[in-house]
Amino acid sequence: MKENTTIEPALFCGNEAIGEAAIQAGCRAYFGYPITPQNELTAYMAKRMGEEGRVFIQSESELAAISMVFGAAAAGERAMTSSSSPGVSLKQEGISYLAGCELPAVIVNMSRGGPGLGNIGPAQADYYQSTRGGGHGDYRTPVLAGASVQELADLTFLAFDIADRYRTPTLILGDGILGQMMEPAVITHPEPTELPAKDWTLTGSRGRPPRSIKSLYLGPGELEAHNRKLQEVYRTISETEVRWESLMTEDASLVLVAYGITARICREVVFRLRKEGLPVGLLRPITLWPFPDKAIRELSRTAEKFLSVEMNFGQMVDDVRLAVNGNCPVEFFGHGGGEILTGAEIMEAARGHLPR
Repeated sequence: MKENTTIEPALFCGNEAIGEAAIQAGCRAYFGYPITPQNELTAYMAKRMGEEGRVFIQSESELAAISMVFGAAAAGERAMTSSSSPGVSLKQEGISYLAGCELPAVIVNMSRGGPGLGNIGPAQADYYQSTRGGGHGDYRTPVLAGASVQELADLTFLAFDIADRYRTPTLILGDGILGQMMEPAVITHPEPTELPAKDWTLTGSRGRPPRSIKSLYLGPGELEAHNRKLQEVYRTISETEVRWESLMTEDASLVLVAYGITARICREVVFRLRKEGLPVGLLRPITLWPFPDKAIRELSRTAEKFLSVEMNFGQMVDDVRLAVNGNCPVEFFGHGGGEILTGAEIMEAARGHLPR
């Protein structure tokens, strides 16, 4: 008789699910600093990394944490850090250095209300920072945004693979709700993917020519040539790594665009409005960069209006407008400051924006 190999789901909060997936993905070093609402991830890694004989360090600051990630990545190890909005702001210089030196790493942001210290409520006000690089220089970071505990785990595996495949820092963007809510999830390492060899790592040069990792280029034309190389990588990422999900968009007059926890609320809104006979659909970006602009542009040929729903005061709506490119109106609905949107208010907004 064939043995039953079904894996039963276990209960995780989003932060813990990311931590367990990172460990199964081969993360060898985690460096973090406490900040709400991502502390469960740091606490989980403090326990589990020790059990696995791997490196865990609670650093003295966010700047130290991202610098330690840099060192581990340069040595060829899968490395990771996590924080929440103000802490990720402090890491931006290090993320820029990772991008400039073509070093793979995973950075998790469980975002909270801002600006400044703000509060510890869930928010999506870090969209601009996440999708525009965030630090100095011409660089981009792939940004993955889940809508459930299970998806946060699944995207963690993907984030490490994308980071290694393209030698780039990769961001997982969540929020205070996704990080702390608990759901059953099955966290198992997917089939291994073929990734390029790390023949650039700094592991000592005895028996081989020395290598260097740097982002300082002072010779005439050197920095531009380096930037052109990076831009070619970003172009490849834009063509091959875009991901999204659509719901009832084929005949939708109004298409909601939302990501993360907001998309999860919008999903229920779409089902309820469809029961009322209203032609509403949802497009959920899973990669915020690269953004699914082609999918949205295609929908703009049949939809009559788009409504970008966000827990901020209007950020992703800019990318929706760029994608639609004037084919139809694009409106915004949302509020920020760490307040979660309710299904009732989104339904009311959607009814008000349905084409007459």
